[in-house]
Amino acid sequence: MKILYNDGNVAECPKELENEVLRHSAAHIMAQAVKRLYPEAHFGYGPATDNGFHYDMDLGDQTLSEEDLPKIEAEMKKIAKENLPFKVFPLPREEAVKLMQDRGETYKAEHIADLPEDAAITFYQQGEYIDMCRGPHLTYTKALKSFKLTAISGAYWKNDQKNKMLTRIYGVAFFTKEELEDYERRVEEAKSRDHRRIGKQMRLFMTDDLVGKGLPMFLPKGYTVWQQLEEYIKEKERDLGYQHVMTPCVGTVGLYETSGHWAHYKENMFPVMELEDEKFVLRPMNCPHHMMIYASQIHSYRDLPLRIGEIAHDFRYEPSGALKGIERGRHFCQNDAHLFVTPEQIKDEVGSVVDLIFDVYKDFGIEDYRCVLSLRDPEDKEKYHQDDAMWEHAEGALREVLKELGIEFTEEIGEAAFYGPKLDVNVRPAVGPEYTLSTCQLDFCLPAKFDLKYTDRDNEEKTPVVIHRAILGSLDRFMAYLIEATKGAFPTWLAPVQVKILPVSEKSMDYAKEVYRALKACRFRVELDERNEKIGYKIRSARQDDKVPYMIIIGEKEVTEQVISVRDRATDQTRVYQVEDFADKLREEIENHVR
Repeated sequence: MKILYNDGNVAECPKELENEVLRHSAAHIMAQAVKRLYPEAHFGYGPATDNGFHYDMDLGDQTLSEEDLPKIEAEMKKIAKENLPFKVFPLPREEAVKLMQDRGETYKAEHIADLPEDAAITFYQQGEYIDMCRGPHLTYTKALKSFKLTAISGAYWKNDQKNKMLTRIYGVAFFTKEELEDYERRVEEAKSRDHRRIGKQMRLFMTDDLVGKGLPMFLPKGYTVWQQLEEYIKEKERDLGYQHVMTPCVGTVGLYETSGHWAHYKENMFPVMELEDEKFVLRPMNCPHHMMIYASQIHSYRDLPLRIGEIAHDFRYEPSGALKGIERGRHFCQNDAHLFVTPEQIKDEVGSVVDLIFDVYKDFGIEDYRCVLSLRDPEDKEKYHQDDAMWEHAEGALREVLKELGIEFTEEIGEAAFYGPKLDVNVRPAVGPEYTLSTCQLDFCLPAKFDLKYTDRDNEEKTPVVIHRAILGSLDRFMAYLIEATKGAFPTWLAPVQVKILPVSEKSMDYAKEVYRALKACRFRVELDERNEKIGYKIRSARQDDKVPYMIIIGEKEVTEQVISVRDRATDQTRVYQVEDFADKLREEIENHVR
């Protein structure tokens, strides 16, 4: 494949650039199609992305929906068939600004002003469409053969909420029809696993704009799963000596000024509430509260490590475009804990946290993950607490501990918390790109800010080190991960309904109620389907909609023989049990967290 560079040269495209060039060229062709259909459109940024491309545009009074995408696609196909050559030309800065202003491209003119004074400014043209770009691009539009526009959303100009909201159109582009078909198959699979769709189908959680975007409400069945996760992780933590606390969902601005969050994080926090001469904010994290709990008592080295845990309600004002069901909301519950340790205890405590993470992942069958040592960007003077010596010490200490523990990890600059480096465990969910599920952070900063102390063996005051850690991350995100991994077919111990009893007819209803009462007395989560429907319909509903692990089908034979016929979701096989024997099997499966 030949491509056109911004110096005018045409050459074979390096293999590693092929996808980027194709997708970037597709973005230009899409912009040309939009301009033809909507002449008042003006354009912002239109980059290639890891999975496709998008373009941000100002459509004036015109609004678009996904129903308009096929019309734009059709115009793109027309442009491709016209086989327009891509041409490139440079312009001095003043002429470049004038060209963009003359064409009404005010966003492009503003972008030129942001470029370094010595930046080379080049333009690519196909047909009547001209776009400022550094390239490279395809040589002719006919090289774009397989593409699809996939979504439409809003996006702030320059990703700044203070700027105008633009329209963003997303698309994908491939070299062959087969690649596009494979992509479409994967999209359909992703849709079938989307936790928002499954959550609605199974009545696990809901959202409503009247309550507020990004503020999910857990329904009875979803909250049952949530509670099971809460008790599961608390039990593991109690076994490791954690003490659980409960702290308020608000704090004073002064609390976050002390911690440093106000200086480094307030843009992500909800607005200040002023009452009786006090200023409060909804808390975005729990660290300051736990620091204050530690500071409320005198501690000696004998008290350490002190492990404080909490399933804590937190609030962060995420951009509306970033919200995604319970995977990313403005309210969530962290499986949070803070370990107050001496420097000598860091290795053992980090090792214990890592062991707990991998123990949990084993229980849930999580195998596709990678460990990342997240470090600060020394050039970023706003995001991070400024103390070079502290950072060098903290990053070196965590890196050394991870190496001693034999943990394989990569390093990423600019991903640390503002107060210290962290180990992030990133998982690849069944749907979408990877994200961080678990984290372990080393902090020399906040203990000093809160003037935390302990008395060492020599009766001297020392400052403890704090390890921040979240194993499930947030229960909300962990639950979203599980929904998509299992398509809502939770393991028996976690399922909101573990057993559903399906009487074949009214004749078997009395015995079905008897079985229901017996299993309910054993504390199983069991439902009785009393609807006047055919048994086939009841089975499909229990399997496809409720996704229950076990269905008990009771007909005349079961009534006569005083047994139950149990259909196993995992095998789709049916076995006959005595009620007591099935209860024993179910109890053992639940107690052992069988997957």
